[in-house]
Amino acid sequence: MGKLNPLIRHHLLVGTFISIWLFIFAFFIRPFDDGTISFKTWSIISVGFSLIAFLCYGLLAIIQKSIYQKLSKWNIGLEIISLVFFQLLFSAGTYYFYKSPILNGGYNLINFLTIIILRSALISTPILVLARIYMVKLIPPKDDNIIIRGENKLDILKIKISDLVCVSNAQNYVEIFFMDANQIKTKLIRSTLKKIQNDFDFLIQIHRSHLINPSHFKSWKNQDTISLTQIELPVSKNYKEHLLSL
Repeated sequence: MGKLNPLIRHHLLVGTFISIWLFIFAFFIRPFDDGTISFKTWSIISVGFSLIAFLCYGLLAIIQKSIYQKLSKWNIGLEIISLVFFQLLFSAGTYYFYKSPILNGGYNLINFLTIIILRSALISTPILVLARIYMVKLIPPKDDNIIIRGENKLDILKIKISDLVCVSNAQNYVEIFFMDANQIKTKLIRSTLKKIQNDFDFLIQIHRSHLINPSHFKSWKNQDTISLTQIELPVSKNYKEHLLSL
């Protein structure tokens, strides 16, 4: 796998699917049933295991998105690490739940891992791999269009992601800098820099008044200024370290 779908909402769907599967696994297969566990207890176990799986995968989705945005790439090594991280996190979470006063389970850690976790991992991992591979197809094309909307209904700009250069604060407006026929053009839209950043999380803040599309970064002109496509912008100290790490 050389790509990753970074959208957290897509991964939460996978997390939901895995949590449902683990509920079914725990409730119907009952991997450690000795005939003494009541229906109520099995319900608690099943709900607990499925909820822990969802939370673990949700945490994985957040972490891997951060790594992907920093590296701008993904490979089989990172994919394997992600899958192992999920299984380790799930193992720790479920064992803590199993040994908690809610269940007060009798298995020690070794028995728990070999009897319960190993069984679930052997079945859930292939499903997880297939789901993650399929999600790569849901990544929008790099030149997909975005629509920037302002407070007024007619305040709208539709451009390709690759054409957006930067966004700057202009009092009650934001100024959009974008490429059109190899020339940089601008449009004022009544909005806030914070809203633009929330709507388009691929933009990077370099100054309290400026967001940039990192694909248009060219070079450092000096310690406090960067060159983008046909434009230069200042970089504040608060954001310089993050920009240097890209």
